[in-house]
Amino acid sequence: MKVFVTGAGGFIGGTIAAHLVRAGHTVSGLVRRPEQFAALESLGITPVQGDLDDRDTLIAQARAADAVINAASSDHRGAVDALIGALEGSGKALLHTSGSSIVGDASGGEATDRIYYEDALPAPTADKAPRVAIDDLVLAAAGRGVKSAVLCNTLIYGVGAVPGAASVQLPRLIRQAQKSGVMRHVGRGLNIWSNVHVDDVAELYRLALEKTPAGTFYFVESGEANFRDMTTALAEVMGLGAPQDWPLEAAIEEWGYEMASYGLGSNSRVRGERARKLLGWQPQRHSVTEWIRAEMPKPQR
Repeated sequence: MKVFVTGAGGFIGGTIAAHLVRAGHTVSGLVRRPEQFAALESLGITPVQGDLDDRDTLIAQARAADAVINAASSDHRGAVDALIGALEGSGKALLHTSGSSIVGDASGGEATDRIYYEDALPAPTADKAPRVAIDDLVLAAAGRGVKSAVLCNTLIYGVGAVPGAASVQLPRLIRQAQKSGVMRHVGRGLNIWSNVHVDDVAELYRLALEKTPAGTFYFVESGEANFRDMTTALAEVMGLGAPQDWPLEAAIEEWGYEMASYGLGSNSRVRGERARKLLGWQPQRHSVTEWIRAEMPKPQR
């Protein structure tokens, strides 16, 4: 297939795009920065300069492709509107990337027993309602002749295909420790996140591109860990002392409200059953802490 991927210069989008090229697809990718063109071309990806506000570019590229993957942002409604409009009535696939902070509880680093399943999603918090509304818009596009699906990723770890592109959560913990000399987590760090390796993510997108039923929501996960265990492993690899608790207010000053409260300070425990049952997805990695200790490139202190 000819596949158009937004966010192709990023950690998720670039890894998905490179994986699709290796699987035999022809891939073009939306990229904001021309200095990334050479890296994408070396991976077999045709770069298209632009961003999610370039409505005409999105529409033209979507219509020229056999399928579209939005991996640039979970929160840009205008881009999603443009892509759905371009694909309406075509029967083409549209895979939209969401994130499992939609079930985050902003617990301040405390644990929960609550686990969420794909067929029983909670009402979103006010902070997450706009993202969930976009997810719902994508799913409803199935009624407009689009083979749409939402892939709701959890905490992603691993090394991406595009040099310099980094995931969201672990690199922020590392950068704070590099700056301060102390590894920290929000509150007591007992909050738990489901997680998944980026290579397994890319394989799931490939399978969904080819097999997904229209209007399907997927959680993307293959394990879980609390932040204290993750920061302990990171501190060991970096040669630092034991990780320290950090009040939410201080974490917000460092990472901002959204990242501190949801990305690093909430619980997000989910189970992704549909990818396994509907698509035959078989993730190969199941432990983020094992990856940190055994495979993660060692950060500079």
